[in-house]
Amino acid sequence: MKFGLDVGVYGKLATQENILALATFADAAGFDSLWLADHVVFPTDIRSRYPYSPSGDFPVPTDDPILEPIATMGVLIGATKHVRIGTAVLVVPYRNPVLLARMLITLDVLSKGRVILGAGTGWLAEEFEALDSRDFKARGAVTDEWLEIYKRLSAGGQVSFDGEHYHLRSVYSAPRSVQRPHPPIFIGGTSNPALRRVARLGDGWLSVGLAVEDLGERLLKLKALCVEQDRKFDEVMLYHKLFISIGEARAGHDGRREPGTGSLAQVRDDLKKIADLGYESIIVRDRSGDATIQDQQLRQFVDDVMPHVMSHV
Repeated sequence: MKFGLDVGVYGKLATQENILALATFADAAGFDSLWLADHVVFPTDIRSRYPYSPSGDFPVPTDDPILEPIATMGVLIGATKHVRIGTAVLVVPYRNPVLLARMLITLDVLSKGRVILGAGTGWLAEEFEALDSRDFKARGAVTDEWLEIYKRLSAGGQVSFDGEHYHLRSVYSAPRSVQRPHPPIFIGGTSNPALRRVARLGDGWLSVGLAVEDLGERLLKLKALCVEQDRKFDEVMLYHKLFISIGEARAGHDGRREPGTGSLAQVRDDLKKIADLGYESIIVRDRSGDATIQDQQLRQFVDDVMPHVMSHV
């Protein structure tokens, strides 16, 4: 079992000091990876429903700081030596596929193969509008074509693409990515279309926002979709992201206790159950917004949770 740390690129603690401190801490404390979410700007008026809260409201004030994830990833690569750096998840329709793919390939080269692409379709229609991105309603098909372009550019050499949403005349892509055939792709989301995208295009699934009891059902669906795609389910890497609150239970979007929250015993038990489902990495984040609480939570997680889960596996 491996563990990742989400450094929180939006919210009160999205500061240079805090994020660099978390990166240094993760590199020394046994974490395998660092993760960054993706927002660029928060619209002042959000009508879109946030899918991971009971009310549908976004969980942080929209005037809080945001650090753009690709720029931040470059800084974290330079500030660390061991951890891999991933996006959880990057809203790929926000950005031009050729430019973003070449940025990720460059980061993979400069980090000597430490980049992970967590990819999603996005949920915040108003942010699509602010960024003048592709049609929000077509974001699923746009994401599929984007991922194909990313794979081709990562392979290097002469590349072209002709799809419904993107058209790329022949270009040369060099250098190619260090990781072959491309930096790994983890598809985010829990819907059937997201799982179908995992089976068709992803190296792994990055689940979030589900109770432990619901993960099993989604995994059975993913297995069935892999059969449809003539793909071995065992080839799909499984990562899960959750928010920790050791000592205080919190309600998830379905009203039940959110995994990773509650007593120390409950948190340990949650992670052991996730590991038993076949997951190979669990990504955690403290979202208290308080630097002292964050430090306490993460140190207790490293000292009192990680060893128990690793010995269980």
